[in-house]
Amino acid sequence: MSSDLSRRRFLALTGSAGAAAALAACGGTSTPPNTAPVGGNGGASYSGPAVTIQFWNGWTGSDGATAQKMVDQFNKDNPNVQVKMSVFQWTDFFQKLPAAVQSGNGPDVGAMHIDDLPTQVAQGVIVPLDDVASALSLKDSDYAPAVWNGGTYQGKRYGIPIDVHNLGLFYNKTVMEANGLDPEKPPTTKDEYMTALDTLKSKGIQGTWVSPFQFTGGFMFESLLWQFGGDVFSSDNASATWNADPGVQALTWMVDLVKNGYSPKNVGQDADYISLKNGKNVFNWQGIWQVNEATTLKNFEIGTAPLPVIGSTGGVWGNSHQFVLPKKTTTDADKSNASRFFINWFTQHSADWAKSAKVPAKTSQAQSADFKAIAGLSSFAADVQFTHFPPSVAGIGDALTELYTGVQNAVLLKAEPAAALGAAADKANKILASNKKKYGA
Repeated sequence: MSSDLSRRRFLALTGSAGAAAALAACGGTSTPPNTAPVGGNGGASYSGPAVTIQFWNGWTGSDGATAQKMVDQFNKDNPNVQVKMSVFQWTDFFQKLPAAVQSGNGPDVGAMHIDDLPTQVAQGVIVPLDDVASALSLKDSDYAPAVWNGGTYQGKRYGIPIDVHNLGLFYNKTVMEANGLDPEKPPTTKDEYMTALDTLKSKGIQGTWVSPFQFTGGFMFESLLWQFGGDVFSSDNASATWNADPGVQALTWMVDLVKNGYSPKNVGQDADYISLKNGKNVFNWQGIWQVNEATTLKNFEIGTAPLPVIGSTGGVWGNSHQFVLPKKTTTDADKSNASRFFINWFTQHSADWAKSAKVPAKTSQAQSADFKAIAGLSSFAADVQFTHFPPSVAGIGDALTELYTGVQNAVLLKAEPAAALGAAADKANKILASNKKKYGA
């Protein structure tokens, strides 16, 4: 799983912020965005001559292996459309993609996260695909609002939703039972959570390790921020608001877990999850991407559940992979239609994709028997209704990096929560103002 963990760090640390820097360096292109060629049906079907299309993504972990199996099946089922998939670390993906698009050698189809889309649009790397959504009769009622809206930017659709990957509660059933806690009743409220931690502490167990790193302490903070009624940015995304009272309450609760001995100090990167697997940590706020490993451990039984509500309402950090169409300097109508057809096929096989530890983006698929049969994922699907995604703003990852630094300083007890969040917000506000000039409104 070390490769998966590394990949996930690249996802957030470089998927947006790194993309912004790389794209700013490469610049845009004056070629107008493509639209579906005349006569195209948006991917509903393909009846043209044999073509080969290039598909790029950053799925370097188990999801890459799952995607390759699906591509192989697609190629077998559709001999006239052969897909060649290229996988890069996300850092390399966002370095290669703009240059490839500019030179006319970009892929026909790509997949990226919703917080990557606005920067790619602003730099002229991807094109609108409202025609695909229209031709396939995709509509907002088919998805959770955050999933559907996450694929749009400035009133146009640039992403076709593939999945949701969010935070959830992983808990060690074996250790719970050995210490007098009901392994079938994970805590759902603040009181239940603290009662369980007190029981574990009385037996010498630090039951919830708080990570100072973005993975997963930063995501834990964002979830708590929403649970306490706050938000990361203002409604116009012009300023950071994580330093308001809800944010201070959220981060104070996390820091108090450390100060009061429920968590060790100075938790290393991924040590919160590793300690869960080793029976030293009982409750871990962790990403869905660990399900396939965690639910098949031999020495300990690990369960998954929705995040406990520590504040007054549900709140969960999440993100979504979405299909995109890179800009092409010349239009090949057959490849264009075949690319859209591949997107349609893949999203119709979301139950297969879910086996890589994802929740299907489409609500009906997340409620299907095939999906529910996959161990450990149902609780994440239940939390999609409370899941928040990064806002649709170009370069937003640069500002979020400051948030994660502020959380880290507080969790490491280098600064009090209010001071850490305030300093981070000041830096982020300067970045937001600079990005507005760089990328436009």
